[in-house]
Amino acid sequence: MRSRPEQGELDLIDRYWRAANFLSVGQIYLIDNPLLKEPLRPEHIKPRLLGHWGTTPGLNFIYVHLNRIIRQRDADVIYICGPGHGGPGMVANTYLEGTYSEIYPEVSRDEDGLRKLFRQFSFPGGIPSHAAAETPGSIHEGGELGYALAHAYGAAFDNPDLVVACVIGDGEAETGALAASWHSNKFLNPVQDGAVLPILHLNGYKIANPTVLARIEAQELRSLLAGYGYEPFFVEGDEPRAMHRLMAETLDTVFDRIDEIQKEARETGRVDHRPRWPMIVLRSPKGWTGPKELDGKKVEGFWRAHQVPITDPRNDAGHLAALENWMRGYRPETLFDEAGRFRNELQALAPDGERRMGSNPHANGGMLKQELRLPDFRHFGVAVPKPGGARAEATKLMGAFIEEVIRLNADARNFRLMGPDETSSNRLDAVFDATERVWMEKIEPYDEHLARDGRVMEVLSEHLCQGWLEGYLLTGRHGLFSCYEAFIHIVDSMFNQHAKWLKVSRELVWRRPIASLNYLLTSHVWRQDHNGFSHQDPGFVDLVANKKADIVRIYFPPDANTLLWVTDHCLRTYNRVNVIVAGKQPASQWLPMDDAIRHCEAGIGIWDWAGTERGGEDPDVVMACAGDVPTLETLAAVDLLRQAIPDLAIRVVNVMDLMALQPKEQHPHGLADAEFDRLFTTGRPVVFAYHGYPYLIHRLTYKRANHDNFHVRGYKEEGTTTTPFDMAVLNELDRFHLAIEAIDRVPGLSARAADARARFADGLNEHTRYVREHGEDMPEIRNWAWRDKAGAADG
Repeated sequence: MRSRPEQGELDLIDRYWRAANFLSVGQIYLIDNPLLKEPLRPEHIKPRLLGHWGTTPGLNFIYVHLNRIIRQRDADVIYICGPGHGGPGMVANTYLEGTYSEIYPEVSRDEDGLRKLFRQFSFPGGIPSHAAAETPGSIHEGGELGYALAHAYGAAFDNPDLVVACVIGDGEAETGALAASWHSNKFLNPVQDGAVLPILHLNGYKIANPTVLARIEAQELRSLLAGYGYEPFFVEGDEPRAMHRLMAETLDTVFDRIDEIQKEARETGRVDHRPRWPMIVLRSPKGWTGPKELDGKKVEGFWRAHQVPITDPRNDAGHLAALENWMRGYRPETLFDEAGRFRNELQALAPDGERRMGSNPHANGGMLKQELRLPDFRHFGVAVPKPGGARAEATKLMGAFIEEVIRLNADARNFRLMGPDETSSNRLDAVFDATERVWMEKIEPYDEHLARDGRVMEVLSEHLCQGWLEGYLLTGRHGLFSCYEAFIHIVDSMFNQHAKWLKVSRELVWRRPIASLNYLLTSHVWRQDHNGFSHQDPGFVDLVANKKADIVRIYFPPDANTLLWVTDHCLRTYNRVNVIVAGKQPASQWLPMDDAIRHCEAGIGIWDWAGTERGGEDPDVVMACAGDVPTLETLAAVDLLRQAIPDLAIRVVNVMDLMALQPKEQHPHGLADAEFDRLFTTGRPVVFAYHGYPYLIHRLTYKRANHDNFHVRGYKEEGTTTTPFDMAVLNELDRFHLAIEAIDRVPGLSARAADARARFADGLNEHTRYVREHGEDMPEIRNWAWRDKAGAADG
């Protein structure tokens, strides 16, 4: 155990805390007169007051005490600010420790720098009010609540020397994602991983209401946290002198406990039972050290302290006087010298170099990033003697590739596969030949693929899978998130926030690139016939397509060999979000590996072997497809049309990289107009079979010359528990509807192909009758195989 902190040291810590609080208030309110060298006047006040004070003094309190621990123990600590709207505190502390001015030298460590620091906060052309990507030391924006603890554990995995201090606001603690995140301790291995120190900050209020955890009985709160598997330590009060001593002693105890847990586990190399990790509950007033009252109404310790507690100091003389009294109460002349420099005895409290939490390289993970070692994906491909001449489960082959990725990077320990209990279901179970699922609870003799150490992380919370992976990537590692397509919507908003983070990070020269966030969406809409309507939703890609073009990529590999190329490609990229949509069921394979590589490198192309067009002439109709099942149904429709109307000139275009449909001016993968027109013509009908909601294709192509001739079939929110082909029929994406569409859209064809059209309509009627009688698709559907141009069926 460490010796008790000396009172002199605690007095210095209190002054440091006051400096952080002073800078935080200044950022919210002041545009000038940063050291209060003259009385405050209305023109010193910002015209628009933006920011959040209520959580900030507690965040500052935690930060300065963590500084003490880092200095005394040479500890490697990063700070995750769950109440991200406490951005003034994060900026203030990184400024006081020196990191901020090193990154932004124009914000110098003097009076002029303080003026710029204050002016820029929540000001046009300045910085945002939250702990955003612009904030040194931050890997967590915190504007949308719920993800702090998941990010913290993601950062700690495979970082054995790191302690992640994670501040959780009591408002955030009411979110579903955070409630699930407490269980992350069941996946943290004290031998191989770092430690997470949750600090639950109970200041009692949200925007305008009390918080649940602050109002329940103390014993109920203790029991709740103990039930989650933690050992809670309580730091409670409002008198700064007593609170400083209590916090310092508690942190000493907590870090001793972390050291004990890790030492015991690492000396034996074995974990017989999950440790009971320590955590801290900090109960302090909301808006601590701020005004007690304003206009006769309670402020400190109440929700009125949440944002801007003194609301109109620019126009109300009483408010201006209250603000000046508040700020002078921190005694800035004892914190900064006449030139505005932080006093030396206080500066000495901050850690040095990369031990400063704002400078810790784990919070700028690209600095630590190592390239993944990747096998040659071609070695995992399927032999395709001719189109349709083989069958395979695409994700099964992908699983074999990922298995080798895990083997090659086993020593680096920098790759993890996340998923909500679906690794085996999604046919990725080859990975279990190389690793296991992480599990720190009891393991029964009959359990399969559970171990204390492993590269696979499964928990039935998409929020946790996404949050873990984001934390893992943001601290310099690599990974993949595999999920059922319909349920990836659970993390729609998390994707939004990560894409926003990447957008800003790419604009900051000091933020190093991190590995891309890679999604595999499988068990998709067209093969969820057995689970029904609730499992049928391909709309995640619509959301993804909204984001910045330099951030997002969407891939629809039509078979196994193209999926292997896409997987290899995505794992090599940085600062992107890659979405791969692929099937897992046995399916026809279309392209041998060399052709698959050429097709993927182009992203889109004509499949000459499938079409009937005559050289040098535009086709009568373009049959386009994106997605494995739309590709199957398009080829089957082409087969019907070739047999029924031999002289019909058909071009087949397959789209693997969806963003290729956009103009190159809108997306780096987009096609030039001339190339797009070469593929799709400028005046011929295009029947487009698309995996998702049809409107997205129209969004991507609306500026193209031939857009008016695009007729898109896709998912139109029709579904139930039925057969695979019936799912296509319900949404009019099947071969019969596609063939009829082609007949209807080619000028003059309807009359001379009326018999063929009638036969195709009869095929639909026969399907409906058969499937309702037999409960399965017709044999000619189940057993269909591609016919080459000579008429022989492949497969």
